Amino acid sequence: MGWRSLLAKDWVVEVNTTPDASATWTKIRGLTSFEEEIKTKTEDDSDFDGDGWASEVATQRAWTLKCKGNRKRDDSAPTFVPDPGQEYVRRAGRVVGLEASVEVRWYRRDGAPDAYTGTATVDYKGSGGKTTDLEPFEIEFVGQSAPEEITNPAA
Repeated sequence: MGWRSLLAKDWVVEVNTTPDASATWTKIRGLTSFEEEIKTKTEDDSDFDGDGWASEVATQRAWTLKCKGNRKRDDSAPTFVPDPGQEYVRRAGRVVGLEASVEVRWYRRDGAPDAYTGTATVDYKGSGGKTTDLEPFEIEFVGQSAPEEITNPAA
């Protein structure tokens, strides 16, 4: 039996666009890059019994999701209709306070067990470029407390 590498393109990122009702998970389309980052803060736990070797203990963790992509629109509509997932996050990235937070979930569409959900503050960047560029966007979801492991919706 051989072993194969997982493809980075198999991640899906969705936001709950109806947080006051039952969850409506809406896919963010147009992603070209996805990165999950977990940062760890540690404290020195060294003592004399370590025989000169240091010891570190994790005291805090933080998560972020970094997404990049191209803005999408409904090409069958006569007027501009944005991708609902992108638009929900874009709007959350332009306000402050509780309204800048969203419920987000991310999972692999290939059935791997990696699947999580959490609440995050949205940092949105978009617009602009050269005359030959597509309209880009960048989203950073900054986690608020621990993400929760969930059953993969694609499994």
